[in-house]
Amino acid sequence: MSVLCYNKGCGQRFDPENNPDDGCTYHPGVPVFHDALKGWSCCKRRTTDFSDFLSIVGCTKGPHNKEKPPEPVKPDVTSSVEKKDADDQKPKFNEYIISAPKPQEAISRPSADEPMVRLQHNVSTSLKQALERLKLSENVAEKKEDENDEIKIGTSCKNGGCTKSFDGPASDSDVCLYHSGFPIFHEGMKYWSCCKKKTSDFNTFLSQEGCTKGTHVWRKKDAGKKVVPCRFDWHQTGSQVIISIYAKNAVPELSYVEANSTTLNIHVIFEGEKEFVQKISLWGVIDVSKSIVNMMAAKIEVATKKSEPMTWARLDLPPPPPPKEETEKEKEETDSEDEDE
Repeated sequence: MSVLCYNKGCGQRFDPENNPDDGCTYHPGVPVFHDALKGWSCCKRRTTDFSDFLSIVGCTKGPHNKEKPPEPVKPDVTSSVEKKDADDQKPKFNEYIISAPKPQEAISRPSADEPMVRLQHNVSTSLKQALERLKLSENVAEKKEDENDEIKIGTSCKNGGCTKSFDGPASDSDVCLYHSGFPIFHEGMKYWSCCKKKTSDFNTFLSQEGCTKGTHVWRKKDAGKKVVPCRFDWHQTGSQVIISIYAKNAVPELSYVEANSTTLNIHVIFEGEKEFVQKISLWGVIDVSKSIVNMMAAKIEVATKKSEPMTWARLDLPPPPPPKEETEKEKEETDSEDEDE
């Protein structure tokens, strides 16, 4: 009978009676998460994508392991007598339970319809230097394209969501299925604004078939800006909420962040033709006049100033609850009342 292997990175089932010394490929180390990179302590491979991290093949071979790791040891519970004695020795004072206030209770929440203000941005020296290098390489590439305007076999379509490649002149007559909208990440769900087919898995999101029919675009210069998903996260201090957008080599002249007291509109053009768009309804309230955007070569940081020094429970405001649906019991009572009348 097969049993589950508990070696890290394996997760396969095996026959205990047939368990060779090299039958399992696993990670003897521990997961390492540092500076947005994920990997294992026992091998050197690092990735920024969590799904890619989970698929990293083990670096060590050995026999499968059917022993389940022990549960963490819980602290000993003090007996009731000892607890009572300890309580008697504590000084007597009034206790107050302090909970983080909801954003609406902390401040009178301003309207989301307030005018949007474009935040000031600072451009780092590293980004300026990176853009200069890219400009030189792009000029060389454009000259080569002009010299040879022929589309190579295997060139992928530049439309978002299309997975087709150029296979000769006949490919131009094929119908292109692509996403005309932009990606949205909210409440752990990922979907395109044009079709709203939601999924929690990033790889499934990337493989969703397009919802719009059109013609293939084989050249970048014809494709314009390509809306793509971009990883971002956030952290907070006592007075600030900092959002990090991991978009490399963003173009300062074309990128901007607009904000009012409760909303952020992020629009980033990076790596030449890529475009990232995100709207965030903030959990709390910010002071727009004291918020700023710092643009670096590897990422963009939106540093927003909190209107009050309080801990935010999350970055974005939860969507309003759906209207309460009438239960079957209530529906039966309503129907019976109608019949009585």
